[in-house]
Amino acid sequence: MNIEVLKSKIHRVKITGADLNYIGSITVDEDLMDAARIIEGEKVSIVNVNNGERLDTYVIKGNRGSGEVTMNGPAARRVQPGDIIIIISYASMPVEDAKKYRPAIVFPNETTNRLN
Repeated sequence: MNIEVLKSKIHRVKITGADLNYIGSITVDEDLMDAARIIEGEKVSIVNVNNGERLDTYVIKGNRGSGEVTMNGPAARRVQPGDIIIIISYASMPVEDAKKYRPAIVFPNETTNRLN
């Protein structure tokens, strides 16, 4: 049996943009993606700390070192620039592997979205 477990988390980053006219997804600074072991196209859950909204989308690469975190497409209506969010990815694995797995949890600077 496989279970879903926390794979990685980018904890408390600031939304830098909301682009309603983009096709969809969330754009994330590539440095943050690497630190959290999230790859382009990976499904993630977004939790908006400011308003409690939760949604699922996929990640696209933002410019490395830019601090960019932009919500794209219709989900852009569920955030405002300046909102603080948590980006969460999950993995499916056997229970015994899950007991030993250690997720990548990243705590960037909330003001700049850059790694400390």
